[in-house]
Amino acid sequence: MHARRIDALALDNYQRAARVILANHLVTRTYPDRIALPLIRRWATELREDLAELFGYRLEVTETTARVYPVIDRLDGGKPARTVNDRVFDRRRYAYLALALAALGRAGDQITLSELADQVAAYTARIDGLELAPDRAADRDAFVDAVGWLVARGALALADGDAGGWAADPEAGEALYDIDRPVVFALFRPPRALQHLHSVRGLLVEDSAGQPAAQSGEVARRVRRALVERPVVYAEDLAPEERPVLAQDRTIADVELFTGLRAERRAEGVTLIDTSGRLSDVRFPGTGTLAQVALLLVGEIADVVLDIDHPLPRRPRPTDDGALAGQLDDAIPESTLFAPMADPPSAETAAGEADSAEDETEPGATYPFVAADWVRATVQALTDRYGVTFAAQWQADVPGLTAQVTALLARLRLVHVLEDGLLVLPALARYRGAVVTVRTKRAAELFVTAADTVGAARTGTEGI
Repeated sequence: MHARRIDALALDNYQRAARVILANHLVTRTYPDRIALPLIRRWATELREDLAELFGYRLEVTETTARVYPVIDRLDGGKPARTVNDRVFDRRRYAYLALALAALGRAGDQITLSELADQVAAYTARIDGLELAPDRAADRDAFVDAVGWLVARGALALADGDAGGWAADPEAGEALYDIDRPVVFALFRPPRALQHLHSVRGLLVEDSAGQPAAQSGEVARRVRRALVERPVVYAEDLAPEERPVLAQDRTIADVELFTGLRAERRAEGVTLIDTSGRLSDVRFPGTGTLAQVALLLVGEIADVVLDIDHPLPRRPRPTDDGALAGQLDDAIPESTLFAPMADPPSAETAAGEADSAEDETEPGATYPFVAADWVRATVQALTDRYGVTFAAQWQADVPGLTAQVTALLARLRLVHVLEDGLLVLPALARYRGAVVTVRTKRAAELFVTAADTVGAARTGTEGI
């Protein structure tokens, strides 16, 4: 492992490069910033060998890109693509993104937004249930979001015009883009030919559990991958042969040395604490209404969990890999290029798959359960008390605020969302001592910045 041989004065720089490439997987001249690619290129040899040894990842570095090709052990619905305004991609946006990449792969050095839209629209005509109609505002907005994702990563660079003008009026607005072909080709490199897959599980790493761990080292690599890919690694989530490896000091020490992160170890599992903010895609505790309300809600949940006079009911945590795989497999083509993708699975179908997954779960650990009605009432009470400091959009949408806050806590693996409530997971306990100080606005303040939209929160520890 090269990190052990790097001079102490340069180790911090190397660890910063490791965090950047693990966090982004694709680094270009402009993404995530202009200093990232030179940093990766400086340590390319060492990073390539350490990523392969520790995680089984492959790193390719060129003059204009650095791309990690990860090994996927399990499906994870917590890392969706997001728009430049941090909205989660829906199926239509994913479809437009994939078709735009296909069109750009056949394009020249430049393309206008309307030309790209026409090509994507032509592709959608071959797909049942999908359409890009430039005269429909919702389609234009979704398409511009997909193009914006490509622009953010450097696949496209605006040369002239404005995408917003085209989205507002395609007859009057236009935009011209330069195409960075190496970035386009680096973006989409699936490990297997997709047209040969019959299930999304075909994208997962081949099972090597039957191989002797001493020969393959794959068990240790799976555990290390889990440590850098999940906010919290619970021992319960690991295979039986992986749990002893998670408990080994060497496993944790290798990842700490490579990333510069600090591990917190408990009986239930391990989490890596990113005080730099360069590896985490979500910083918690953080600023903004959602993060602050989430911290307030965590404190309320911790109080009811610790109330020995009124113990909460306990439930096992269901596994949901089967439900997620089933939903994704529904979009695999049978008779056409793709199965209909315009509408998500019905609530009844999703609920049935979740129930099936829960039924198949083997008995194991149980966790405190808080009902959905209690969660809604608690967020409403927090809004009544602190709402004047919230962002305006959430003051009038408490149900939406509740859904977004619980989704954030689930993404951090602090809770598990069920149809009728939340299971409280062990990592939530690290925030039970949180102290929240609400900043009140002065009467003379006429304008409030984004940083002032919610009271400041502080805890004694850094966020996951």
